[in-house]
Amino acid sequence: MSDRLRLGVMGCASIAWRRMLPAAERTPGVDITAVAGRDPDRTERFAARFSADPMPDYAALLEHPDVEAVYIPLPNALHREWAHRAMRNGKHVLVEKPLTCCYRHSVELVAQARSSRRVLMENMTAPRHAQHKVVERLVADGEIGALRSFSAAYGIPPLPAEDIRYRPELGGGALLDLGIYAVRAAVRFAGPGLSVEGAVLRTDPETGVDTSGAALLRTPDGVDVHLAYGFEHAYTSGYTLWGSAGRITATRTAAPPPELRPELTVERKGETRTIAAPADDQDSATLAAFAAQVRGQESTAGHQAPTLRTARLLDAIRAAARPTAERPERRPR
Repeated sequence: MSDRLRLGVMGCASIAWRRMLPAAERTPGVDITAVAGRDPDRTERFAARFSADPMPDYAALLEHPDVEAVYIPLPNALHREWAHRAMRNGKHVLVEKPLTCCYRHSVELVAQARSSRRVLMENMTAPRHAQHKVVERLVADGEIGALRSFSAAYGIPPLPAEDIRYRPELGGGALLDLGIYAVRAAVRFAGPGLSVEGAVLRTDPETGVDTSGAALLRTPDGVDVHLAYGFEHAYTSGYTLWGSAGRITATRTAAPPPELRPELTVERKGETRTIAAPADDQDSATLAAFAAQVRGQESTAGHQAPTLRTARLLDAIRAAARPTAERPERRPR
């Protein structure tokens, strides 16, 4: 077995072109071996750009003798099928977030990974950024006292009308695309046992897709968690931990550039200070961790627990949500 992970790419998605495949080129021990897509011309462009073999379809990629792991940036609704087929073909799998569109299907894939001894990882890169460990250290040092409230907001401006995130049959919608960041942050910082107290989903009456929403959650010991997200907002990606003695705010938490040192704001006893967290390459770090798990150099124990907790809460938010109509200022046509 080569020390280098031979990665096949299933789908010529924008996130693969812009972020994950350039990150793979920056990651020691990872080779982009083959690319498969639905459009032959687009597949050829991807393959040429990243010096990979172009494959005629997804099934052919899974039969490629040199591909030992696949990265799946397909539409959300296709994650379950192709992750299942990849593992059935003996491949390790890195699949874009969300792992699947619901908790039950995610549990099924995790069980398959365990029984087949394949590595299955959700490509949720944001939690790997070093800034979050800085926040955890500040909390552990008592900067905010006891946590009383956690809030997170993730939003982007309206997308082009043809964007697949406006197609519910492909697993589109703001909850799975952006709400997942807010929920994952709450799982990390508010702790286990979160329950959904109430939620709202704003739905486009023409497409049936959720374009924004909010949720109120609570921990067993009474910490309030406020989450908001959507496709109809000025760009934001951050969270705040508010405690009995202070407050910490992070404002660039979804996809900061690798060279950026994100600023954290700490408010305590009437004083405010800014801390520059380390620059970090969260995409490359995720690929490196995936490769290390495939090679047995990093334990896989417990790494899927946050993914499953997040999936369970996303289901609960959707179940609890009171639907509302989209605002009059609609997305561009």
